[in-house]
Amino acid sequence: MQNSAAAHRLRLVSAPEGLSFILLLIGVVLKSTTSFNPVPVLGWVHGLLFIAYVAFLYLAWQKERWDTKKVAVLFVLSVLPTGGFFAERMLARDERGAAAPATA
Repeated sequence: MQNSAAAHRLRLVSAPEGLSFILLLIGVVLKSTTSFNPVPVLGWVHGLLFIAYVAFLYLAWQKERWDTKKVAVLFVLSVLPTGGFFAERMLARDERGAAAPATA
């Protein structure tokens, strides 16, 4: 069984979404401690990536017929600062498992 394109897109957007979250947190610290304010740009980028992540999560959930627990874990990972990296790893492992040839 091969993973859907939506699941693959979700995997591809997971790490950038996680990185944008970390950069946004760093930007908030910079805004508070210096005169440099990257938050408007980083917030916009992170917002777009988060929306893409949630949209691809929904599409993959529908296409792959994932159980609610898996979808809930992937969503919770999207709101944790380093969770996107763990989500990408989990999805890559699933992708490799689906791509492995079936042996009887």
